[in-house]
This record gives sequence, C-alpha cells and structure tokens, in this order.
Amino acid sequence: MPEFQFTNNWFADVRGVWDQLIPQLKPAKILEVGSYEGQSTCYLIKTLSQFFPLEIHCIDTWEGGVEHQADGFVEADMNAVEARFASNMKLATRNAPNPVVVSCHKGFSDIELAKLLVGNKKNYFDFIYIDGSHQAPDVLCDAVLSFRLLRVGGVIAFDDYLWAEELPRGIDPIRCPKPAIDAFTNIYCRKVRIISAPLYQLYVRKVSD
Repeated sequence: MPEFQFTNNWFADVRGVWDQLIPQLKPAKILEVGSYEGQSTCYLIKTLSQFFPLEIHCIDTWEGGVEHQADGFVEADMNAVEARFASNMKLATRNAPNPVVVSCHKGFSDIELAKLLVGNKKNYFDFIYIDGSHQAPDVLCDAVLSFRLLRVGGVIAFDDYLWAEELPRGIDPIRCPKPAIDAFTNIYCRKVRIISAPLYQLYVRKVSD
C-alpha cells in the first residue's frame, strides 16, 4: 500500500496543538501559504474529511526560500519536493471519506494571494496557515492579504513565530517572521484576537473586517 513521502518531521512540533485546535475549528475552506511536501495538508485532509467535504488551496513556489540557499546552492531538490507534494495529495484525497478538492497555486504568495482576492475569495476561508517565506517583509504581506481572504470568525495560524535564522553575524530581525507578525497583530489589534497556545506558532481569530 502506498505511503506518504515526507523527508522531515517539522510538523511534529505543532501536531499536539493542532490535535486540539483543528477539531474545534472544523474549517471546510482552507488556505496554505507554503506547502512544501504537504505534511500539514495531509493532516488537515485526514482530520477533517471525515466530517464534510473540503476545499484546500495551496500556494508555493516550490523553489525554496532564502534560508534554503547558500552561495547559489539549494539545500533541497525542490523538483523532488514538488513531486512528493503531488504524490502525497493524490494519496490523501484518494483515502478521504468525503470529497476533497486541492487547488495548487504555483507562484510567489503576494501574486497568488492577490489573484484569490480578485477571484471573489474575499472573506472566504475558514482557516489560513502561513508558513511560506520567513523574511519579515514577505510575512507581513502574507498576513495583510490573508486577513482580507479570511472570513470573520476564521483563524490565521502563523508558523515559526520564534524562529530565527542562524547567521555568521548573528540574528537579522528582517530575516525572521516575528517582527512582521507582531506588526500585524499590533496594527490589527481591533480586528483580531490572539488565541492562547504555545508560541512555536501564533494563532489569531478575525473578529471584524
């Protein structure tokens, strides 16, 4: 019997929180910014498709981020990563008790999120998972555009809230998600509420447009 193809265990760090949060939220319309091999996508399909049909949109360049590159060398074979994502989606959707539609948007998140907005997806999604670029300007752009796509009552999950890239000269605050996430939650403080959870990730609920 075919098995999922994952080459890392990054998702294990947050699975315990998702085991409690996702069954409570029960999102049917989901957006992911950054999908890699689809480990979180497969989890959502397995956990939620037992209740109802799902619509999941996945945005990724499948080119790797700045932290995956050094002197022009890409740490992972991103063509292979993309192939594993496609294989994992086929397996997950085939085994789902209810129909699951996975739409892939290959490209940079600012462009693909904007396309969703002009494609009548404003206030559309129940749950948005932001795990794409870790560069602060990109994360802030992802957050602002995702807020427009999220329905009131929906939740955004920001991955790697406390992550920092190890650099020879120390931590560069612009190459970390936290400053961007903090800026977003401060500016949108009247429109979102932070959900209490371990700070490996930060979760916010949209309370108004």
